[in-house]
Amino acid sequence: MSTPDTTPAPGADSIADPGPLGLAGFAATTFVLSSFNAHLIDQNLLAVVLPLALFYGGLAQLLAGLWEFRKGNTFGSTAFVSYGAFWLSYAAYVKFVAGGLPAGTAHQATGLYLLIWAVFTVYMTVAALRTNGAILAVFVTLSLTFILLTIAEFSQSTGMTKVGGWVGLITALCAWYASFAAVTNATWKQNVLPVFPGAGAKVSLGGRGGPVAGEAH
Repeated sequence: MSTPDTTPAPGADSIADPGPLGLAGFAATTFVLSSFNAHLIDQNLLAVVLPLALFYGGLAQLLAGLWEFRKGNTFGSTAFVSYGAFWLSYAAYVKFVAGGLPAGTAHQATGLYLLIWAVFTVYMTVAALRTNGAILAVFVTLSLTFILLTIAEFSQSTGMTKVGGWVGLITALCAWYASFAAVTNATWKQNVLPVFPGAGAKVSLGGRGGPVAGEAH
């Protein structure tokens, strides 16, 4: 009979930081969709966002969130798993649901869908006050994006959708910067790019130069 394996499991600190991956997947998909919302790209090409929503914004971000659970980061895991699920559900909604909704009331369904994500993002923004300036900027701009797009759907305002698209582009740039800073600081093992940690920061979406990873106390 073989002896039991008594080798201790590796600690959470031995896991590579999943934060830059999750932020990059979120940024790329948000940038593409927001380009359409801002009417910078021909609307007939919107289907190009679906593969990104499935695999980069969806699957990659979902995996990043699961690794954040392993690291003991409640904020990071909640954010990445939720927004990964957002992109997966968005792809499913556009592909399988939206086309079959009644033309006269479809905007109400889309508005309701966006509203729940606006609510979630607003209360995550409150939690993000305990992270750092780079992450907080992502959540503030994302909250504005969802609020503007929700209003646009319920009011059927193309102009408001365009505004939401432009704010979404800013959100994507903020997320890209946060990812860039995190992966660069981790790779260089020093604070190359600032993430603007606040005095009360206790949680992180990863990278060196930010606040302590883990839970807020």
